[in-house]
Amino acid sequence: MAESVVHFDAGGATLEGNLSIPDHPRGIVLFAHGSGSSRHSPRNRCVARELQRLGLATLLIDLLTAAEEAVDMRTREHRFDIGLLADRLIAATDWLAAQPQTGDLALGYFGASTGAGAALVAAANRPNAVAAVVSRGGRPDLAGDALPLVKAPTLLIVGSEDEPVIGMNRTASARMRAENQVVIVPGASHLFEEPGTLEEVARLAGAWFEQRLSAVRS
Repeated sequence: MAESVVHFDAGGATLEGNLSIPDHPRGIVLFAHGSGSSRHSPRNRCVARELQRLGLATLLIDLLTAAEEAVDMRTREHRFDIGLLADRLIAATDWLAAQPQTGDLALGYFGASTGAGAALVAAANRPNAVAAVVSRGGRPDLAGDALPLVKAPTLLIVGSEDEPVIGMNRTASARMRAENQVVIVPGASHLFEEPGTLEEVARLAGAWFEQRLSAVRS
């Protein structure tokens, strides 16, 4: 599958992403990486490959500019700015809606770590645009008061060894009114580095998106 580098404006900042579109795409998934990561994350790219295998287009973007990322590596001041990250996701969502190749595709968000919180805030702000959300080792609690406003069916995937984050996900799940599910992957830590655990994340995410995005298309 051909992958192209795209650029779009987000409130005056020019952001960069990698867009992959298969023949006859069945939907598209926009990735929101977590703190200290990027669109080149091998974990997100592993999940993206599985989604592409299922016929879904993917867009992996950097939520921060190179300059902002350099500052954040020193100060960590941007990675927990959920409002900023959500605004960038919303800009990417609106950009996809305006493109001839992707404008008619059902859209899902895949968020990791703090990116999951941003994805849920963005989903609450674009309820008619976002059809499904998947979180991997995410911090959905950071979405705060946006949680009850999310309409998209949401899957929260957490490793069994990531105990503090399990509690955060269950608390967030209880605040949500939309269809949602917390799934615990046995033997997985926060980064899902253990053999087979990331593949399980990709399988779960693929099934969730395949069903929800196909329902919108139908």
